[in-house]
Amino acid sequence: MDAVKPTKRKNNFWTIFNFAWGNVGHSALSMTFSTYFMVYVTTAMFTGVSKAQSSKLIVMITGLVFFIRIAEIFVDPIIGNIIDNTNTRWGKFKPWLIGAGIASAVLLCIIFSGIFGLSRVNATWFTIIFIPTFIIFDVFFSFRDVSYWGMIPALTADSRERSLYTAAGNFGGFGQNIVTMILVPVVTYVTFIMTGKHDEGQSGWTAFGLLIGTAAIVCSLIVAFGTHEKHSALREVTKKKTSLKDMFWALSHNDQMLWTALPYLVYGFGNAATAGLMFYMFKYVMDKPGLFWITGAIPTIAGFFTSPLYPIINKWVSRKTIYSVSMCAMILAYILLIFSTDNLAIVITAMILYFVPQGFIFMAVILTLTDTIEYGQLKNGTRNEAVTLAIRPMLDKMSSAISNGIVGWVAVAAGMTGTATAASITPGGITLFKAVAFWAALILHVIALFIYIFKVKVTEKKHGEIVDELQHKLAAEGISDIKETASDSEIQPAVPVSEITTTLASPVDGIVEKLADIVDENGKTGIVGKGIGIQPTEGNIYAPFDGKVVLLFTTKHVLGLRSDDGLEILIHVGLGTVNMRGEGFINHVESGQIFKKGDLLLNFDRDKIQQNGYKDTVIVLLTQGKQINQASYTDKDVVHHGDELAKIQLKPRG
Repeated sequence: MDAVKPTKRKNNFWTIFNFAWGNVGHSALSMTFSTYFMVYVTTAMFTGVSKAQSSKLIVMITGLVFFIRIAEIFVDPIIGNIIDNTNTRWGKFKPWLIGAGIASAVLLCIIFSGIFGLSRVNATWFTIIFIPTFIIFDVFFSFRDVSYWGMIPALTADSRERSLYTAAGNFGGFGQNIVTMILVPVVTYVTFIMTGKHDEGQSGWTAFGLLIGTAAIVCSLIVAFGTHEKHSALREVTKKKTSLKDMFWALSHNDQMLWTALPYLVYGFGNAATAGLMFYMFKYVMDKPGLFWITGAIPTIAGFFTSPLYPIINKWVSRKTIYSVSMCAMILAYILLIFSTDNLAIVITAMILYFVPQGFIFMAVILTLTDTIEYGQLKNGTRNEAVTLAIRPMLDKMSSAISNGIVGWVAVAAGMTGTATAASITPGGITLFKAVAFWAALILHVIALFIYIFKVKVTEKKHGEIVDELQHKLAAEGISDIKETASDSEIQPAVPVSEITTTLASPVDGIVEKLADIVDENGKTGIVGKGIGIQPTEGNIYAPFDGKVVLLFTTKHVLGLRSDDGLEILIHVGLGTVNMRGEGFINHVESGQIFKKGDLLLNFDRDKIQQNGYKDTVIVLLTQGKQINQASYTDKDVVHHGDELAKIQLKPRG
């Protein structure tokens, strides 16, 4: 078994690597549309059209985008429900990653071509074609986005690995920063090659759209073919179809999901407005458009540090603390920008304080939302993976709608359109710009910070307790009810057809204890249930019979096993170890895996358990309740793995 570990680590590395690349192209596409579409609209889409007509068309596009995106917000949970109910041989996410990824990329290219130049020829036909094109693009974009982030709970059940995938996805988000860095050089260069003019013309924007669309397609294929969904008991037991009514009921009754979403939405409103207007600050306020690349370089460089650092910092500092410190840094950045946009050193300092914490905030929110999946499953009995994680792109879409609306309005109201220059912008225009881009955003960030601190309760420790309670509840209700996979037909039935007596071997070396004599981590004596305890003398768990893994806790410290002749047990390693969230535990099997007696199933670090203040007692529980006719346990004080631990007589179920 040990020989397999290097291969497993190698496979995990490549899966995480491919997952990260999947977000490079997608985040580039997202940034191109959500942030720079209105820049394209206000500077190049209507080139050659009179200023009066151009202003009307800009206002029209702004209004259309705003109302369409707001209307489509209510479609996103439905999209998540469709994905959750998808069941194909390739899983639930890959078909959408490929199909929706390609479709949204192609439509982006069409939109950034001005609908093949129609925007400068016929405003009526452009409007008629633009509306359905935009709606279809937005729907496919949402399918791709929800599928990507919704994969995380399906790629791993391990809490630490979820953090790694989230960090990898956020690291892959440097694609949006690359867009910011190359936007002006690429658009200007292609425009010069095509027209001989040194500006951002339609030909440059068309080429830029093609570049981003191609990258998005390639990266969608990488993540689709380079990752693999995993089976787990908690996922299998909830594979039934979910109706729209059940979905909306579950979402509305998941209060922690809602409280996590609200501050992210408030934060997103302020952040989207600032990001959308950043180009205008460099071009029309500072008169330094050539330095706009800084706003891409800073987050790109920061991303190489923040994403890998988050899981490390989170081992020592709580998620809530990371979020709070990051938000305070952004608030300080706004204060600097409010009082000085003339000093380049202060602006760069503010850019660092503004961009660097965003990765930490994003990962904290995504991980909190991911944890509310189990919270909702425990509270409501419904597990909504893609639906829950569809909330985040839905909120981003709302923020983007507000951003597009605000950017278009500010650009027109402040005179920052067409051939305007920094010298032509009035003091009133500058004041309006700062009020929207900095003051309003500052207030929204403060509100978001207070909501998250006082209302979000699903911390790392709380999530561990939820998972432990949820999975113990599942085990107590009987692991026979867990949905079987196709491979289960290869093993014997889980239910004995006649009364049998089966032997249970010890899974670990140690000293035998009665459940009634075990003292838990809180000093309470006695463990409820049928079974036996072992005070281990070494940190390995071996298979006590031939059978199959039917339940593997995300915190790694509990295994649910079923023997070939129908005996079902739960091996619980340690008391209080749920709070370690998998640290110090190494699984050598996965849910659904068949094993032979004596196979190594799990390693656990006894010293680390004790250093954390917990007990390393191994408890073997019999989970079949009244189906157990009789159980006799060994009279030995000390056992070695493989020794007879108990004989259990099972009644036939009929």
